[in-house]
Amino acid sequence: MQPLIEFLSQVDDQALLEKRLRALLTPNEINEMLHRLQILSLLEQGVPQRDIAKQLGVGIATVTRGSRALKELKENES
Repeated sequence: MQPLIEFLSQVDDQALLEKRLRALLTPNEINEMLHRLQILSLLEQGVPQRDIAKQLGVGIATVTRGSRALKELKENES
């Protein structure tokens, strides 16, 4: 994971960062990451998990995974 973090953090220009991400990820992988970010955002806003799943067209298990990830992030940031 460290090489990936270093590769992405070596740039401070958003356009170059986008190019690096597009070089590494397929369009489907990028869309998946964007969905995950949407899930985290909606969870932080207090939107119920079932509503998120319906709104984004993903399974409840995907949203539950996002909920666990968000909880871990908050615990690690404290």
